[in-house]
Amino acid sequence: MTRFRCLPIPTETATRWRETGRDDRGNALLRRRVDGPGFPCRHCLRLGQAGETMLLGSYDLPRPQGVYWTPSPIFLHAEAADCTRFAAEGEVAPIVLANGLVSVRAYDAEDLCLYDLGQVVEGEAVAAPLARALADPRTRHVNIHTARPGCLLTAVEKCA
Repeated sequence: MTRFRCLPIPTETATRWRETGRDDRGNALLRRRVDGPGFPCRHCLRLGQAGETMLLGSYDLPRPQGVYWTPSPIFLHAEAADCTRFAAEGEVAPIVLANGLVSVRAYDAEDLCLYDLGQVVEGEAVAAPLARALADPRTRHVNIHTARPGCLLTAVEKCA
């Protein structure tokens, strides 16, 4: 498989959200206590645990730009103490593997969607479609979203 890295949101974004209480669109962040499945943090890329407080807001995706750009609702741990930014190479993010249904979306150098590489699969089965997208020479980056609501889980980049 092509070497890759799942990219969490920048620590600067997480810090700004926690300090200002505002998301990337200027909305007040919503506070949610984890009371069931879900609540995937986009900074540490792990699921929130029962009783933890999560922030919910709108995140401006850095890529793709142009016609495929869109903001995405995301969760973030309210407390930074137990939310170390995910940094593993060659490892699919835990929030992807834990998700029931994900959408793999590949983009080319002009940030245009490569429709023939897109695939919807169970999170546990993401390795094969991700490998296929990353191996294609047209692919410059990949985003993995929840398939039902369409929220970004993680961006994926090829490693040199």
